[in-house]
Amino acid sequence: MTTTYNCTSDDQRAEGLQHAQRAISEKKCIVMPTDTVYGIAADAFSPLAVTMLLASKGRSRQMPPPVLIPRINALDGLATDVPADARALAQAFWPGGLTLILHAQPSLDWDLGDTKGTVALRMPDDELALELLGLTGPLAVSSANRTGQEAAQTASEARLQLAESVEVYLEGGFRPVQGTAAVPSTIVDATSTPFKVVRQGAISLDRLRDIVPSVLGVGEVAAPEASADQSEADAGSVTEAAPDGVAETLPESVAETPSESDLGAPSETTPTTAAADGETGPSSGAAREATPE
Repeated sequence: MTTTYNCTSDDQRAEGLQHAQRAISEKKCIVMPTDTVYGIAADAFSPLAVTMLLASKGRSRQMPPPVLIPRINALDGLATDVPADARALAQAFWPGGLTLILHAQPSLDWDLGDTKGTVALRMPDDELALELLGLTGPLAVSSANRTGQEAAQTASEARLQLAESVEVYLEGGFRPVQGTAAVPSTIVDATSTPFKVVRQGAISLDRLRDIVPSVLGVGEVAAPEASADQSEADAGSVTEAAPDGVAETLPESVAETPSESDLGAPSETTPTTAAADGETGPSSGAAREATPE
């Protein structure tokens, strides 16, 4: 039976957290607040639970959910080959509105959908969310709404859309602040260099560049690097005269522009792993839903 708990009350908060923990262990879905919007959550290590989450939202496996973690040091347990710059971003903006797309640990027994070997991770800046994550461990979390609908900013809004598909609704009040619009996390693809913002959200590009200056904004492409020959030409090299007096043009270097998938919209080539807490977006490996989480 579906139950809503008013977590602004200490008694209901404790009871709600216990029920939510039990529901997660039974592979059921719950709705929880985060610092951005409300999210629908399930056991990240249960394919059945993740399937139920996607079905509740009306999403396919091509839009895998992100994973919320309770502490920064959980990053290395879920991701591999984490770049130093990604760690720097996590240290600067976690807990908070930043989702990092990284290479998933290949040894983990989980199935989030068609992630193509990536995972989107975030540590939310929300006391209730962190308390629940401390009890359950990492959770697959996406915005608590049916796909294509507005992200829920209260548990009651989420219940109007998700109804009985969720076992427990944890009501913690308006997120982020009553009277303001839902703001999703910023998603950064850290699986290649330079890093790329694939969804702009709570953390601005300028703030990201304060930590990692090379981060590309949505739709930006890295400037091609000229070859040594081209550099010399640009610096003022002149053409050499051929023996017959005809100027011989130096070879024109061809700079390769890194190929890029349209990480801001679902596509077969778009890497992805969800961004959650009412967050969804692309990640390196499968497409994600670019809606607020």
